[in-house]
Amino acid sequence: MSAHSPVLLFDSGVGGLTVLDALRRVRPEVPVIYAADLAGLPYGAKSEAEIAARVCGLLGRMAERWHPRLVCIACNTASTIALGMVREVLEIPVVGTVPAIKPAAALTRTGVIGLLGTEATIRQAYVDKLEEAFAAGRTLLRHPAPGLVGAAEAKLRGHAVDPAAIAAATAGLREQAGGDRIDTLVLACTHFPLLRDELQAAFGAATRLVDGAEGIARRIAHLVEGQPMARAEPDRAVTTGGLEDFTGLAPAFAARGIERLDRF
Repeated sequence: MSAHSPVLLFDSGVGGLTVLDALRRVRPEVPVIYAADLAGLPYGAKSEAEIAARVCGLLGRMAERWHPRLVCIACNTASTIALGMVREVLEIPVVGTVPAIKPAAALTRTGVIGLLGTEATIRQAYVDKLEEAFAAGRTLLRHPAPGLVGAAEAKLRGHAVDPAAIAAATAGLREQAGGDRIDTLVLACTHFPLLRDELQAAFGAATRLVDGAEGIARRIAHLVEGQPMARAEPDRAVTTGGLEDFTGLAPAFAARGIERLDRF
């Protein structure tokens, strides 16, 4: 393992930047390549078979090119569907992202938890298992909020957040039976913490917002503990989509120390 080997952070778009932010706080010296599959966005509307094939194929090719020390699938949808398959393909540690139901269950006082995710994430049996294991005796209300993915992507490009997307996501949970008692909200998509201020305002100060970024960063830090770290070159971001569109995100990446944007 070279000291220059990066951690590869992979997401369908820019939601994984929330994981990168958390990783920078605990291990700023870790070299990183951020990969955004913008050509495949949004994942939430795709079938499980499409997502599994796409993620496994892309990560296999990326691992061959960059020889990362670790891969983080910084996407709830991809993780709940393809994590096991990716681990079978790659011979390096692979860290996934799953809905933060366990910490939410520990925090709730009313016993009612809301969960916002993509359509693909909220229908996964993996989420059912998390609920059974960690939220027994509590009520978990789920709602698909695909509009928040686009809203988060737009926000990072400097555009205004569509208030209709926030309102629809809020109503989708609050209008369910027991929705008025939600006091803990799971942001089950790495894009959604980018809209934390807007969602907090919509749900109210009494509702705690929970995501998995900090836990993922701690897991990565644990797995690379003791390994030599050195940057042979500055961190970079790559996209499967058009580079012209990707450059619209340059300020967001620059704020995180990434100046080089390439097409994969």
